[in-house]
Amino acid sequence: MIITTTPTIQGKTITAYKGIVVGEVISGVDFVKDFAAGLTNFFGGRSKSYEGELIEARNNALLEMRQRAEAMGANAIVGVDIDYEVLGASSNMLMVTVSGTAVVIE
Repeated sequence: MIITTTPTIQGKTITAYKGIVVGEVISGVDFVKDFAAGLTNFFGGRSKSYEGELIEARNNALLEMRQRAEAMGANAIVGVDIDYEVLGASSNMLMVTVSGTAVVIE
């Protein structure tokens, strides 16, 4: 399945619009990752623990959106948007939401 942020797919014709599809993931950041990120913040550099959490959450949200599109009979998703938010009283939850339009292409 082609998943793209563009409204069209070069060389393909959209023959049917199936509707909007969404994938959401809310992921908690545990104490160990939070502590490691705090050290990175103090000493400088990239936080591999948070980056890994972001990558996993985004991939899971995209997979969920793809599965929903397939259930609608789509074979592609166009106009994809990815949003990130932090949630929780101590901002220890990460929410990734992806949305797009499920389509049939030839």
